[in-house]
Amino acid sequence: MGTHVIKMPDIGEGIAEVELSVWHVKVGDMVVEDQVLADVMTDKAMVDIPSPVHGKVIALGGVPGEVMAVGSILISIEVEGAGNVKESAQPAVVKEAPVAAPKAAAVVESKPVAAAAPRAAVCQGPMVAREADERPLASPAVRKHALDLGIQLRLVRGTGPAGRVLHEDLDVYLAQGQQPQSSAAAAYAQRNDEEQIPVIGMRRKIAQRMQDATQRAAHFSYVEEIDVTAVEELRAHLNEKHGATRGKLTLLPFLVRALVVALRDFPQINARYDDEAQVITRLGAVHVGIATQADIGLMVPVVRHAEARSLWDSASEISRLATAARNGKASRDELSGSSITLTSLGALGGIVSTPVLNLPEVAIVGVNKIVERPMVVKGQIVIRKMMNLSSSFDHRVVDGMDAAQFIQAVRGLLEQPATLFVE
Repeated sequence: MGTHVIKMPDIGEGIAEVELSVWHVKVGDMVVEDQVLADVMTDKAMVDIPSPVHGKVIALGGVPGEVMAVGSILISIEVEGAGNVKESAQPAVVKEAPVAAPKAAAVVESKPVAAAAPRAAVCQGPMVAREADERPLASPAVRKHALDLGIQLRLVRGTGPAGRVLHEDLDVYLAQGQQPQSSAAAAYAQRNDEEQIPVIGMRRKIAQRMQDATQRAAHFSYVEEIDVTAVEELRAHLNEKHGATRGKLTLLPFLVRALVVALRDFPQINARYDDEAQVITRLGAVHVGIATQADIGLMVPVVRHAEARSLWDSASEISRLATAARNGKASRDELSGSSITLTSLGALGGIVSTPVLNLPEVAIVGVNKIVERPMVVKGQIVIRKMMNLSSSFDHRVVDGMDAAQFIQAVRGLLEQPATLFVE
């Protein structure tokens, strides 16, 4: 048997260090070739680290949240044959994530478990009575499950790492014949629990980028109300006529098209600002970033060359990129290079928002929800579908008048949707 050491790979683009985001294996696991061992985070994307060999994990070289240099030892795997290191070489050191030590707990003998209890055999010890103000370790899902069941977590023995209470521990608690609180009592029970969540991986990157954007750019926001009745009628008509063969259209492709057309007259907004070099780069191509919420955080995949795409081409690309981002499969190229960003919370869009710039861009357009409201049109009160655009700009580059005129141009295009396609 030998040892195969996997080092932190050179991911390219001059990156010297990356953050270890999550392990998919632990010491003692058997792994096969191409199995994903860990995810690491660069400045732009999450990257999978696959195994090049079959074998058994014998050591891990870092903990989630640790920033590791390219070339440092990531993981050691025991393999058949000689491996890639000499026997005298030391394997990677196994590290464990720091976890707050639980307080000393009083041990209370549990009652005998009836043979008919299906999960009783899983229990490896008595239940625990913690102090009233002690915070048991548990995930939010487990806490909610316990609340729904009327179980006080401080009475449940945790079998997870560092005594963390798992879903299975709740089952064992019930199988032991313990009586939960009534649901009414649990709903009004006083709570003193807390949970500390390390800011690592994508969440750390998002925090850094948001802080950087607000510190470096001179944000100002502009909100405009838009009557989207006509464009919504057009969208419904196109979906009814072509939806079965070309795919359904959402409002986003129309918004992308409106940005493309409006930016022809406002090139200063389709730009990137390098504030260190003091250089503004105006782009002819319109690369629209689509802010997308994924499980690991907010990501911005890019619809490249939106100026050359039809409605259905844009719709297809938006759908493809959103799926890739949500599944954590978007590549670095797909998550970089945007020239303007479009952000929408859909039906949860609220009335107004103040989106944060996606540096080095100088503009971001935020879409709020569509609502039906009575409006006065030619002296008559009619029901119209209304929507706000809440957009932010970098005042170092974009003047207030230009921003207002740009959004007004977008408004005109959406309120008269035929003009989106008139050259």
